[in-house]
Amino acid sequence: MKGFNSSTALIAAAAAVMGALPAAAQEEVTVTLNWTAGGDHAPIYWAVEQGWYSDAGLNLTIEEGRGSGASVQRVGVGAVQFGIADMPTVLQGRGEGADVVAVMALYVNSPYGIYWVRGGDIETYEDLAGHTIGNPPFDAARQMWPAIAAAIGVDPDSVEFVNIAPEAKIASLQSGVIDATTHFYNVHYIYERIFGDDMGFVALRDIGFNPYGNAFIVNGDYMAENPDAVTAFVETTQRAYAACVADPDPCVSSLARAASQDSVDVRANWDLVVELMTDDNAGTLPLGHFDPARMEETYGFVADSFEFEGYDVTEAYTNAFLDDSIVMPAPPAQ
Repeated sequence: MKGFNSSTALIAAAAAVMGALPAAAQEEVTVTLNWTAGGDHAPIYWAVEQGWYSDAGLNLTIEEGRGSGASVQRVGVGAVQFGIADMPTVLQGRGEGADVVAVMALYVNSPYGIYWVRGGDIETYEDLAGHTIGNPPFDAARQMWPAIAAAIGVDPDSVEFVNIAPEAKIASLQSGVIDATTHFYNVHYIYERIFGDDMGFVALRDIGFNPYGNAFIVNGDYMAENPDAVTAFVETTQRAYAACVADPDPCVSSLARAASQDSVDVRANWDLVVELMTDDNAGTLPLGHFDPARMEETYGFVADSFEFEGYDVTEAYTNAFLDDSIVMPAPPAQ
């Protein structure tokens, strides 16, 4: 009512009328997860529960996923507006025609790890040649194997891949059906519980293979047509993840309730996620920021592993929707 010069009574009456009007319609948006709900998704569930997305003008629906490839596909064709997917899969998908753009990094460190059982003839990752690695055909690390093999100094053709279901990795390793497997680091606590001192493990990020991991993506057309909604989603999501790093317990409880999971397991998962979210830029650059040099490196890993028409990697990501004031806080002391 800027410039309105009527009496106080008229202003009060106008305010009463406005208060009786229905609230402005919220933007209906969906985010599809990279997999079923887990600790790494706790901030989203908690922020929905707190009404943060609603306050930002978004009616957010959370859709459980079936892998990064499925998430890229659904976002790429515009079936949903937002998604979470492993960044190498995003870059591959864009090279194959998916209309996706990454708008916020979740795992700034690669989550890829290789697991085996000690006591046999695999003592380190350098001993993998001549052995079997079990995982699904479309497992992200399996798809990236040529680049991974180069990083660890193993002939990519010196291992045999065995097709197993995603949920069969640990059981197959226990039974000796496979010699090794790959898994995301955020489930590392499960391997530790089951294998204890017999667990063999290498985090690929520690030996020179560190592409970006999970990221939030948006449909390109939707981004161009609805920049305000994208800004609202990204900034709210940044704020949620920062809040949950600083104070995990409410977020862990929210996810545990929503997904009917044990809060102890959710917290263990979340603590590993925080490790994957944290790098040398924590506390300085915006939470979720993509470093151009590292994105070029990530693109290089993907281009070495897949055949697609090359493109400028800067088309596949943007930092434009991030709130520069929201930085990665220091995690609370364990």
